[in-house]
Amino acid sequence: MADVLSVGVNLEAFSQAISAIQALRSSVSRVFDCLKDGMRNKETLEGREKAFIAHFQDNLHSVNRDLNELERLSNLVGKPSENHPLHNSGLLSLDPVQDKTPLYSQLLQAYKWSNKLQYHAGLASGLLNQQSLKRSANQMGVSAKRRPKAQPTTLVLPPQYVDDVISRIDRMFPEMSIHLSRPNGTSAVLLVTLGKVLKVIVVMRSLFIDRTIVKGYNESVYTEDGKLDIWSKSSYQVFQKVTDHATTALLHYQLPQMPDVVVRSFMETPFVSTLPWLPGSCLLL
Repeated sequence: MADVLSVGVNLEAFSQAISAIQALRSSVSRVFDCLKDGMRNKETLEGREKAFIAHFQDNLHSVNRDLNELERLSNLVGKPSENHPLHNSGLLSLDPVQDKTPLYSQLLQAYKWSNKLQYHAGLASGLLNQQSLKRSANQMGVSAKRRPKAQPTTLVLPPQYVDDVISRIDRMFPEMSIHLSRPNGTSAVLLVTLGKVLKVIVVMRSLFIDRTIVKGYNESVYTEDGKLDIWSKSSYQVFQKVTDHATTALLHYQLPQMPDVVVRSFMETPFVSTLPWLPGSCLLL
């Protein structure tokens, strides 16, 4: 409990320092009382001067002694912790079961995080204000009533367009055969067969590739009810590795302005690049 209350301060030395401050104030008060009383209670002038000087020197020595004691205790008190209390929330630091309920430390971390967030948000706001994106109709060369139509995104393309893109890709790569089906509405599911090496199930939403699974050529890609199995992994570790390789490639092929290029690049690069490091036993399947 004492460790929790101290927060980096030696409480015993702190209590002694307070007593030393009181003693120092008393010593200083006696010095001024001595100056106020002056020389008295002696018959001769010489005797009064000697008594006054001796009494005054004793008081000054007391002040010096108390001041040295206070400086010594101040070095023993120690520095307070850098975790400054947040008003009444500082009372949470007095919890004796701090290990079980570290509310105060968590509150301090949240406070520091919010300060950093506010600071970086201010910097970002200043940079964005410098990079103004406002454009008038004169700069565009088009009137406000005749704005250009938005280009179709990869999620709103018509199914006919998707079929044409897939058929062109199928003709570009004679070593691959692509079978397109739509078992769940307008979203296409591709079954890509690369020679006699592997089969790939590509789940698409329009021309956006959502998921890909690579399996061996001799593995079944259908469920018991005859539908493409888009969830089961390959039973071979090598094709699981190829699946990871193709999934990683999905993150790099993103070009919304030219979705057909994205699909063509994905079909060409990930699977063709896997052939050199596939084991020879897989190539002979």
